[in-house]
Amino acid sequence: MRPILLKGHERPLTFIKYNKDGDLLFSCAKDHNPNVWFADNGERLGTYVGHNGAVWCCDVSRDSSRLITGSGDSTAKLWNVRTGKQLFSFDFKCPARSVEFSVGDRLAVITTDPFMGVPSAIHVKRIAKDHADQSGESVLTLNGHQGKINRAVWGPLNKTIISVGEDFVIRIWDSETGKLLKKNEEAIGHKEEIKSLVKSKDGSHFLTGSRDKSAKLWDTRTLTLIKTYVTQPPINAVAMSPLLDHVVLGGGQDATKVTTTDHRAGHFEAKLFDKVLEKEIGTVKGHFSPINALDFNPDGNSFSTGGEDGYVRINHFDQEYFRIKV
Repeated sequence: MRPILLKGHERPLTFIKYNKDGDLLFSCAKDHNPNVWFADNGERLGTYVGHNGAVWCCDVSRDSSRLITGSGDSTAKLWNVRTGKQLFSFDFKCPARSVEFSVGDRLAVITTDPFMGVPSAIHVKRIAKDHADQSGESVLTLNGHQGKINRAVWGPLNKTIISVGEDFVIRIWDSETGKLLKKNEEAIGHKEEIKSLVKSKDGSHFLTGSRDKSAKLWDTRTLTLIKTYVTQPPINAVAMSPLLDHVVLGGGQDATKVTTTDHRAGHFEAKLFDKVLEKEIGTVKGHFSPINALDFNPDGNSFSTGGEDGYVRINHFDQEYFRIKV
């Protein structure tokens, strides 16, 4: 394992995301300024300046030309990745929590938090080819969650939207009509807040991570529970290898509840599990506070973590990793 430590944020990390080519890594934190780094050597390329609150989430277009970010300043912003120029700002009455481009980058799904009597919502925005033609109007607005919606992502062929949040219910919506299509069965679902959701490379299944100390693998179309991975600490972030049948889980005991003497008590390491056998196959240490963000490089040769400690760690796998036998 070859870890690279990136220090560019002054506050805890909230989200990290590789571009589709795997050569750039974007990081978001509570310090208002998303960063972009070379994924191979960790060199910082630039900063996107314009938000006035914590940046909770980001996504990058398939051709790596545009970045979208969601922030506690009640805006989601579009950026030119290369120049750092702000192209457009979607303004809301509530903090923007989650953002994702659709396949084809013609639409974006954005979630907003409950705030001052306004309920949480999922907004679908049309993304114009030319930013001069961009509009702030919502194509669709969905309500139904109780509490914050921590993640909303597109289902296969952009036909559905999958959302999770504080009410620990997974919902699948029709992205055309806004109709609620499915909810997970209470008996097999998470028992506490769902903090993270990530899709498989082919979109056939997805993984959720929860404060109930478990991660669950679900079928995208039927919402059938496939696998469950149990850990000791609460889970804040999850990722799936695009290359091998491995999942990586990160989290840790709340920083406020950890004794001030020993970081090992908090379980701040990233844990690798065999996706099929549900067995833990390894741990990657390094952070000295909870892991808040995780992402696998699309080439499967490395993954990155972002922590409450303000550091991003890029972990390049050795050849031994690819020969792990369970």
